[in-house]
Amino acid sequence: MCLAVPGKVVSIDHRADPLTGVVDFGGVRKQACLEYLPDLRVGEYVIVHVGFALQRLDEASARASLELFEQLGLLEEEFGDAWQQAAEQVGSRSEAPHVPAAVARDHGGSEAR
Repeated sequence: MCLAVPGKVVSIDHRADPLTGVVDFGGVRKQACLEYLPDLRVGEYVIVHVGFALQRLDEASARASLELFEQLGLLEEEFGDAWQQAAEQVGSRSEAPHVPAAVARDHGGSEAR
């Protein structure tokens, strides 16, 4: 499923072309294109769909939506740990792929074994 997810802008790279920034989606941070909202400021909330910030959103609405998405498990579905998902997919067929410890730490906080 592909959702339009609300998030809080935590940084903006004004030198990037197109304009990009980092958006926090309830603890998950992802880079997004901010080109459609060029006057956006750090701390504002936006709706992001397939990596593009499309619209501003007030904080109360953003928090309510994030809470609901989390309760429904949609944040995990949308932003789940890609390394874990890949291991689960492969695990049903064979052993999980080897992931170097340094890479695993960067992406999941714990070493792969």
